[in-house]
Amino acid sequence: MTDEKLYFAHETAVIDPGCEIGKGTKIWHFSHIMTGCRIGENCNIGQNVVVSPEVVLGNNVKVQNNVSIYTGVTCDDDVFLGPSMVFTNVINPRSAINRRSQYARTHVGKGATIGANATIVCGNDIGKYAFIGAGAVVTREVPDYALVVGNPARQTGWMSEAGHKLKFDEKGIAVCPETGERYALENGKVKKLTS
Repeated sequence: MTDEKLYFAHETAVIDPGCEIGKGTKIWHFSHIMTGCRIGENCNIGQNVVVSPEVVLGNNVKVQNNVSIYTGVTCDDDVFLGPSMVFTNVINPRSAINRRSQYARTHVGKGATIGANATIVCGNDIGKYAFIGAGAVVTREVPDYALVVGNPARQTGWMSEAGHKLKFDEKGIAVCPETGERYALENGKVKKLTS
């Protein structure tokens, strides 16, 4: 386990041996960090959160209250996991059948946001800077910068890296109203323009 002086853990948090926890990370009330997981620097783990074995969280990941992050999940830097959202890791769970050897992997790309009470069905990767609306049930892969909502989740638009809905002109160009950054939509994919 990492030297506790490098991160903060509330006295009610349970941190199993064999975890890696980065500098500046905060772990709040009644959360359980299980053995073998890796949590990056400057993360915030809200109260009543479970981080299961072998989960990997990048730097600056924000995990709100009552979130379950199960084995098989990896999150890149700057991911936001909203209150009470949940990942799954078995596609066909049955109480009487042990399927630990069948855990599916789910990857969440850099800067993605998953809204409150959303469910991510295992094996469906979330692209970088994607935005999953509150209560959405994700049953398929989500592209970079995509905005998806509903049950099952359907794409309704595109989002900027700052979290604003993008409006593309007739040339397929959009400008983030907050940052002024420009984005291009080509062949059903969005990319940020560098100049």
